[in-house]
Amino acid sequence: MDPLYNALLLLVDAATVALVARARTRAHALLGLGTAAVVFVVLAALLGAGPFHLLRLYAYAIFLHGPLVLLGTAWASRSNPMRISGACLASAVLLLAVAADAFLIEPTWLEVTELSFESPKLTRPLRIAVVADLQADHIGAYEKRVLSRVMEAQPDLILMPGDYLHEPDPERRDELARQLRSLLQEVGLAARLGVYATRGNIEDDDWHRIFEGLPVTPILTTETFDLGEVQLTGLDLPTSFDVTARIPARSERYHIVFGHAPDFALGSVEADLLIAGHTHGGQVRLPFLGPLITFSRVPRSWAAGVTRLPGGGDRTLVVSRGIGMERVRAPRMRFLCRPEIILIDLRPPGTRGDRSGVEDDLTTVSRVRRER
Repeated sequence: MDPLYNALLLLVDAATVALVARARTRAHALLGLGTAAVVFVVLAALLGAGPFHLLRLYAYAIFLHGPLVLLGTAWASRSNPMRISGACLASAVLLLAVAADAFLIEPTWLEVTELSFESPKLTRPLRIAVVADLQADHIGAYEKRVLSRVMEAQPDLILMPGDYLHEPDPERRDELARQLRSLLQEVGLAARLGVYATRGNIEDDDWHRIFEGLPVTPILTTETFDLGEVQLTGLDLPTSFDVTARIPARSERYHIVFGHAPDFALGSVEADLLIAGHTHGGQVRLPFLGPLITFSRVPRSWAAGVTRLPGGGDRTLVVSRGIGMERVRAPRMRFLCRPEIILIDLRPPGTRGDRSGVEDDLTTVSRVRRER
C-alpha cells in the first residue's frame, strides 16, 4: 500500500500547489493547505493496515509530502502579494530538520543514563546495567557499540527485559539469532551476579534459544533468585502486563523485580526497585506533552525514567527507553527520545558507588519524579 499511498499523495501535492498558487486571499491559501492535510489523513486511514502501518503513512505525509507541498507553494507564490512564501519555506525547513533528527540522528544517538539509589539493606555498592528492547532486524556496528558500552561499564548484574529481535520471517529470525549470539560472545556479555533475560512481546516461543551456550539465564516463568544481599524476581510476559500482579518479597533483603512491560508496577509489588522496558519512552515525544503512545496502562509520566511510586515505602520504578525502536510496518524514527542504556548504582547510605568504565563523551542524566 505504500507505493499507492505515495502516488496518490503526489497527485494531491500537485493539486494543492496549483490551488494555493491561484488563491487570492491568505484564508483561501490556508484552506487549500488544510484540505490537503485532511486528504492525507483520510487516505492513510483508508489504506493503513493496522496502527503501526497507519503511523508510517502519517510519517510519509508529514515528512515527505508536507515539505513537498510547502516548498512547491513557496516557489509558486513567491510573487504573490499574500506573502505566504516565506512562511511556507520556513515550515518546510523545520519539517526537514525534524525528519533529519528523527530518522537519521536520534535512532542511533545512544545515551547512557546513570542513576544512583541508597539503601540500608546493602553493605556494598552494586552496579546494574539495564539493556532493554534491542529490537533489531540487523546486527551491525550499532548493536556492537551498545553491547560494548555495557561491558565497559563493568556491571555486577545485567538485566535484559525482552524484545531482542524484530523480524517476522522465521528463517531470517533464526539467522539474526545466530548473529546476535555470536556478537554476545564476542563482547563477552557476562556479570559477577549474572545476566538475566525475560521475554518481550515480539518474541516467539523459542526466544530463549538466542542465549544458548551463553552465561545468560532466560526466565521462562516468574522466578526469584538469591543473589546474596539482593533478591531478584524476573517476570514472565503475562505477569509483566498484569496491573493486578501480586509479587511478595521473600526476605528482608533488597528486592529487585523486573519484566518486559511496566504495567505490573500498578499491582501489589513488594520491591525496592522495579525495572521494565517495552514503552521505548514513547519513541516520539513532544515538548510539554511527553510520549504520544506507550502501549502501556501506566500513567504516561511513568513511561520513561524514574518514578517514586505511591502507596508507601520507598519503591522506585525505572523504565528504559530501550536500545532499538519499533520496526517492520512502523516508521523507524525517534524524536526527543534517544535510545539508552541505564546504569543503576545501588549503595549503602553515606557511600559512593563505583562509576568507572563509562566514557566521558556519553551524556549522563539522573531524573526522579515523585507521584502523589
